[in-house]
Amino acid sequence: MSVLSLLQESLGALVDVSEASLEQARADRSGHSAAGRPIAVVHAERIEHVQETMRIATATRTPVVVRGAGTGLAGAANAGTGEIALSLRRMTAIHEVRQDDLLAVVEPGILNADLNAELAQHGLWWAPDPASRDISTVGGNIATGAGGLLCAKYGVVRDAVLGVDLVLADGRLLHLGHRSVKGVTGLDLTALVVGSEGTLGVVVGATLKLRRLVPGATCTITATFPGVRGAAAAAAAVTAAGVQPAIMELMDAASLAAVHALLALPSPTPGAAQLTIQTDGPAAGIEAETIAAILRAHDGITTVTHDREEGERLLAIRRSMHAAMASLGTTLIEDVSVPRSAMPAMFDEIARIESEYGLAIPTVAHAGDGNLHPNFVFEGSETPAHVWAAADELFRAAIRLGGTLTGEHGIGVLKRRWLADELGEDQWHLQRQIARVFDPLGILNPGKVFSPDA
Repeated sequence: MSVLSLLQESLGALVDVSEASLEQARADRSGHSAAGRPIAVVHAERIEHVQETMRIATATRTPVVVRGAGTGLAGAANAGTGEIALSLRRMTAIHEVRQDDLLAVVEPGILNADLNAELAQHGLWWAPDPASRDISTVGGNIATGAGGLLCAKYGVVRDAVLGVDLVLADGRLLHLGHRSVKGVTGLDLTALVVGSEGTLGVVVGATLKLRRLVPGATCTITATFPGVRGAAAAAAAVTAAGVQPAIMELMDAASLAAVHALLALPSPTPGAAQLTIQTDGPAAGIEAETIAAILRAHDGITTVTHDREEGERLLAIRRSMHAAMASLGTTLIEDVSVPRSAMPAMFDEIARIESEYGLAIPTVAHAGDGNLHPNFVFEGSETPAHVWAAADELFRAAIRLGGTLTGEHGIGVLKRRWLADELGEDQWHLQRQIARVFDPLGILNPGKVFSPDA
């Protein structure tokens, strides 16, 4: 029997071979699409469906690509010729919320924003806050090691996952991690799975570390600067002063102008960059005034609002960045991180690359943690060679400055050629060996993270 026949015999209507679904499974939000179409999309609704899919895949040596909402930006969840696309989007249950233990047990397909809407009724929240929170799944957040706007103060996904339920390539189910605050028994396989981009197993459940809703006011500060380097220096000065905002976002002139045009807002001053900073908690007002003083000392034209709704409106400008870039053409959204003190130097590098390659590279940054998102905008579906050459310069500049290839989007297909440059050959080979222990046949997301010919 064919792989498709085996899937249909075991899983029936959960096996989707419609043209629309197969085509959708080829791509994510990166602009990259896999070659060809997958054999089928399996819409798993229970753990048993995932296990059965993996048993069939192992028996037939068929590659499997796991998908959530398809909002990734590195091509890690794109399924192509000869592959099974395993969708977890229907697995949305919240099995448990414990206010006393500050944890929740959830399925991977639930959207980040939907989870937090439910948790808010219990006075709780899950801190990871990607800009895609309204459309990205918790499972996808875990797979990519997502970050977001709030992570400088409240941490990234790895800081907020206590354990995962993982289906291995052969269908076995493992329960990794713990429910207790502390737990150091054996190797930390939960941390290994977070950010592994579907190469080690299928996350079918997660025990999440929650926080209580932050009491007190929320204050939002905006400041415009004559140029992006001045804005980056001001952000670094806020960090150096020891003040800890919840959110500190930077938009350069090109990105700010694009978002204003998309939202039909008045055009910003040409060349102006903007910081949007939010403080929270009982000391929010005092911290906001301290930050505003630092920004003014760095020539920022600064305003402060204590109105929560106004603050969310101002943050909506930053959250509209991806849509603004998409309105300009095909976008390669990049993701590098550097030490916070190196942000001004990284913006200097971006300016150099723009000049050398004749490109405009609109850039936003999670300035509170040094995570930058330079955007390469072009026409057509294939990334031009000169754009990849400019991206190569960008990645190497970030590494030279003590940074990393990716802060939150992952490696996927788009960055796998640079992985060994950052890790070094010995660590790169060790990571491949670890992946083979979990997946001896190499059927889980082949060609992602590690080059297929390695």
